[in-house]
Amino acid sequence: MGPPPRSMNLNMAKGTSGMMKQGHTVSDGMDEAVVRNIEAVKKLASIVSSSLGPNGHNKLVINHLEKIVVTSDAGTIVTELEIAHPAAKIVTLAAQQQMGEIGDGTNLVISFAGELLKLAEELLREGLVQSEVVSGYMAAYKLMDTLLPTLVCGKLEDPRDPAQLTAAIKPVIAAKQYGYEDFLAGLVVEAASIVMPAAPAAPRLVPEQIRIGKIPGATVTASTCMSGFVLQRTTETPLKLMEKAKITVFSSGIESASTEAKGTVLIRNADDLLNYNSSEEKHLEGIMKSIADSGCNVVVSGGSVSEMALHFIARFGMMCLKVPSKWELRRLCQAVGATALVRLGPATPDEMGAASRVVVQEHAGRYVTLFEQDNSEDTKISTILIRASTVSMLNDIQRAVGDGAAVAKCLCHDPRFLPGAGATEMELAQRITDHADTCTGLDQYAIRKFGEALECVARTLSENCGHDATDMVAALYSAHAKGNPKAGVNIEGDSKDMVLVENPVVDSFYVKESALRLAVEAAITVLRVDQIIMSKPAGGPKK
Repeated sequence: MGPPPRSMNLNMAKGTSGMMKQGHTVSDGMDEAVVRNIEAVKKLASIVSSSLGPNGHNKLVINHLEKIVVTSDAGTIVTELEIAHPAAKIVTLAAQQQMGEIGDGTNLVISFAGELLKLAEELLREGLVQSEVVSGYMAAYKLMDTLLPTLVCGKLEDPRDPAQLTAAIKPVIAAKQYGYEDFLAGLVVEAASIVMPAAPAAPRLVPEQIRIGKIPGATVTASTCMSGFVLQRTTETPLKLMEKAKITVFSSGIESASTEAKGTVLIRNADDLLNYNSSEEKHLEGIMKSIADSGCNVVVSGGSVSEMALHFIARFGMMCLKVPSKWELRRLCQAVGATALVRLGPATPDEMGAASRVVVQEHAGRYVTLFEQDNSEDTKISTILIRASTVSMLNDIQRAVGDGAAVAKCLCHDPRFLPGAGATEMELAQRITDHADTCTGLDQYAIRKFGEALECVARTLSENCGHDATDMVAALYSAHAKGNPKAGVNIEGDSKDMVLVENPVVDSFYVKESALRLAVEAAITVLRVDQIIMSKPAGGPKK
């Protein structure tokens, strides 16, 4: 018999990697796989935890396109970091899930998952096995899930009430833009009241209906909210105001169609030269006249508009705008109830949009066009025009306003509140730790560590605002033991008045519940891993 085929060879000295294709790497065991995964998540958590709360620090991230991002928003930070480690990526995906579904609470997901894994490492070093830690964490999570509804401290009685909604979303905006939370929360509430359906219908908010425009210059307090769609362009025609507008939207340019074949025109005399464009002009004039006769007085083009078309549009008393962005064009169609036409011709009544007024306004030396709706029930979009001195600040304010709108949506879905400023986590920590003392078996150690991990919110908030974290946690435990479940970190107090009990900060129940759930699921997923098997990357060697 000859030698076995190459595929049947097994180099026993190489271990598991000897069975696989060349280039595979296998890591297993406590130090090589488990601890390495935990270390990666701990590093990620340490990056974003210092950005938690109103006094959280900004991160300056320069991505692969050399775009500079200055923000304290954890979702943006982890997205721009382009994390490659598989375990850290699991936590990043959990944070992105929170960002996509809820819109806020991403920092809590990463910080809490990192703290759970950090304390799990201590248990593993002490001799517990992964399955015991996982079962303890799952038991503690089930207990937390039952305790969380008992800590509800109030609910939003009427999402349409500006005062109530402002108080509810102020803490969310303060976490990103501390100092401007009153003003920005007022803008978000004003924009939400425009797009929210009228009283007989249930309150509902779609964050995409609140559009954000950015104009550099001036201060944040110069920002405004408008009812309708704002286009950061002026009109192509001299007409700058149109009442009771009937709007026809074309997805393509407004110009004479060119032939596919290139041709040469031979001009023999002056008459040929004079009559060269006459047939084209008559054709385009007929199209523009038919559009005007349909009742349309505002024309919007998704492409270029020829000089000849502009001449006829102005001659028939119509207003013309260009919107090069297909995304903006779709939003405009949604705002005015129009259908974008692919043909050049008059729109049917169903395809035509309407606005009570289209007007060009000047903001900070820039001209913007506002599509205004008088009847709030027909308004599909409201626009917040943000002002700030730098582009980085404009982007960060946009993220803060977006988070505020997302939490307003969550409050329409679930109006319950939990005590904020770390109060909910400290109350849960105390109750779960007390429960661990009544448990038997090895699970009790993991349950106790789960309770300790919940301290991370109060500890991080106090560190970020300059308090002594150990003293703060001790003071909070003392306050909660005396029956004050609303006691949280007072970021504005001195060392003698660290605990905030009166007028507590509130968090959305829906946001908090989702963030804690995703953090626990991500941490348990990482903890269950005992081996890392990586194949050789595709392609040739890196440059």
